[in-house]
Amino acid sequence: MKTYSKIIPHDDYSQGKSKVFFLFILVLQQILGGLTFPIAKYGLATIEPFTFAFYRFVLSALVLLGVTRLRSRTPPIEKKDYGKIIGLGLLVIPLNQTAYLCGQKLTGAGHGALLFATAPIWIFMGGVLYLKEKFIPGRAVGVVLGLIGVAIIITSGAIELSPEYLLGDVIILVAVLAWSSFTILGRPLVLKYGALRVTAYALVSGLAFYFPFGLYRALRFDYSTTTFAAWLTVVYAALGVSVTAYVLWCWLLKYMAATKIAVFQNLQPVLASGAAFIFLNEPIEWSFILGGIIVLSGVIITEPSAGRA
Repeated sequence: MKTYSKIIPHDDYSQGKSKVFFLFILVLQQILGGLTFPIAKYGLATIEPFTFAFYRFVLSALVLLGVTRLRSRTPPIEKKDYGKIIGLGLLVIPLNQTAYLCGQKLTGAGHGALLFATAPIWIFMGGVLYLKEKFIPGRAVGVVLGLIGVAIIITSGAIELSPEYLLGDVIILVAVLAWSSFTILGRPLVLKYGALRVTAYALVSGLAFYFPFGLYRALRFDYSTTTFAAWLTVVYAALGVSVTAYVLWCWLLKYMAATKIAVFQNLQPVLASGAAFIFLNEPIEWSFILGGIIVLSGVIITEPSAGRA
């Protein structure tokens, strides 16, 4: 049996695309994710979170499945891989998205963001241990610096240590580990079948797990106070994030080591805070500037290793 270290490229800048192109896609993917915070916050003011998630994933699954059906579906998915793709769906919707919503209701405002800032560490570890990617010290330093920078941004008055938050924090940690596992376990499938198909089939199968609960919440929801603008935020979350950002994330996994793209995920909280300042008039404090500089330093330190294993 072949090992992942033999069949998976690390940083494979192929098809005539330059490193600059891949960096552009990385930053674009993080911007799309970072904008989710201020945009979704507006919609969630009038749409109940589980109802919001229901329509988001129904719309994104239908669009992805429709696009996939219009494209060539070669090679055919092997029977042994259907279970793996269904597992990815379980990870990304019930265990990641739904668990995060549940956990965030039981913990402090800044706790979820800080816990998600640990995702690059889990992805980095998974890339080295499971995918057998080469351990590059510069990337490890970049991940650690990123976590420190994000922690400085988020913990400025937003973190409160309390036993009553423990359950919520544990549930959110499950969501973080689920996303990290989705990234690591999804890479071999993306290399085999392509980012679009893997993302589409994973979201459809994940929606199947969530659908009964989501439909129940949607049927009980009072739509009388929901504005058109709020529904547009659902469309953005579906098409901008669940379709575009998720597919780009998986596509990047096809050409770049998981240990490398993990570092760039630290940009998302910085971008989210900047977007909140622009669109929601949330203040920018010294902690944001200092934390942002440290995060960017981590990314810059990582970049010299881009062309190696």
